[in-house]
Amino acid sequence: MDILAALKQEEAKLQKQLTGVRGAIVALGGARTVAATGPGNRAKKTRAKRVVSAALRARLSKMAKERWAGIKAGKQKAKKAA
Repeated sequence: MDILAALKQEEAKLQKQLTGVRGAIVALGGARTVAATGPGNRAKKTRAKRVVSAALRARLSKMAKERWAGIKAGKQKAKKAA
């Protein structure tokens, strides 16, 4: 049983060190996301902001409007046919 207790103690020590290293990486900005591996690790996930140009935003909006217009037109046809 001494071996099992020693291994659990070593695991706890390593988990604490790992949490410290991950915290340092996040603090230095070296990682965008940190995966939580254990129940005690409540690392906050971060995501880099995406920059979209005005032209692309307008094009995406136009495409979405066209797509929804097609969907609505298909529903209108289905209602008239029924």
